[in-house]
Amino acid sequence: MRVLVLGHGKTGKLVAEVAAERGHSVHVLDAKENANAAALTPPFVAGFDVVIDFTSPEAVVQNMRAVLATGAKMVVGTTGWYDKLADMRSLAERKQAGLLYGTNFSVGVQVMFQMAKRMGELLKNAGYEFSIDETHHITKLDSPSGTALTLASVVKAATGTPEIPIEAHRVGDAAGLHVLTAQSPADKLVLTHEAHSRRGFAEGAVRAAEWLSLHKGCYDFQDVYMQL
Repeated sequence: MRVLVLGHGKTGKLVAEVAAERGHSVHVLDAKENANAAALTPPFVAGFDVVIDFTSPEAVVQNMRAVLATGAKMVVGTTGWYDKLADMRSLAERKQAGLLYGTNFSVGVQVMFQMAKRMGELLKNAGYEFSIDETHHITKLDSPSGTALTLASVVKAATGTPEIPIEAHRVGDAAGLHVLTAQSPADKLVLTHEAHSRRGFAEGAVRAAEWLSLHKGCYDFQDVYMQL
């Protein structure tokens, strides 16, 4: 498979390494080489089976518009753009392209979402208050993280609670820590996912690209990760 990786930050570099380890041909574009998505011309994009984006909230929408307009396949691990999701889904469907997005490509985090849903369902009428605490590296641009926002939406849907408070921290080179707490006057339950490195995210993104190479349409990683 021919893979184009957009973004040469810490996660983007690791995505490229994992893709190469899995036998794929990899080309990487950093921000300077792709300002305003200028490098993503139809002939250039046509040279790849899947594009993987780990850039920034400012760059990703332009990248998606350029890639999806050609009918190509794109995995987006960048967060902070979901106000444009309806537009991007519509574009992918009109052009018969492929778009697979996710706030977190770690399989462990996807399992956490499922456990959080069940935890919320079981405790919604038992006097518990939920809260989320998340920690990431100091260069992460969005705060709270997309993962924390997804976790909050899962718990809100399960419990009917209108808001789940999120406390966000940006510390050093932390790969990612998410803690869901359910507190009652009698006791406390804590569900935690701690990433020791970014490799889990990178492996999930590459496996998602392999899956998307055989599909068209728009997908949330939460809905397809079991198929990888």
